[in-house]
Amino acid sequence: MEANILAYAEVALDYGVMGLLIVMSIVTLWLFIERMMFYATVDIQKYENRDILEMELTNNISTISAIGSNAPYVGLLGTVIGIMLTFYTMGDASAIDAKKIMVGLALALKATAMGLIVAMPAIVAYTILLRKVEKILTHFDVMQDKKTSN
Repeated sequence: MEANILAYAEVALDYGVMGLLIVMSIVTLWLFIERMMFYATVDIQKYENRDILEMELTNNISTISAIGSNAPYVGLLGTVIGIMLTFYTMGDASAIDAKKIMVGLALALKATAMGLIVAMPAIVAYTILLRKVEKILTHFDVMQDKKTSN
């Protein structure tokens, strides 16, 4: 019975944490592509109010930021759970096998690595999008200044 629970916990760790990180990565990529396509087609001349333009430009980029800042924590959670499972298995076994311990710890650390792999591109994507927003808004401000000076 206890072995079944441990086996289930290991599978849940792999599919749960890793699956969540993969979903976070896919969402980041999808939102990045969507925003870049929107920025390429946005017509700033149809906006009269800067705030409305800014709201439309910044849609969904906070989600990318949240993914970038939380992915390492999701990975860390997976690592902690993996280490707990390894220690539990060690305590449950009558003989301590160093090879099994090292393999268990190495597999637990893969969750942290995956969390970092998801976080770094998300933060880069967020920074790129934020810069695009700044450029479009500056372009809007310049156009508004030209309209008021004429």
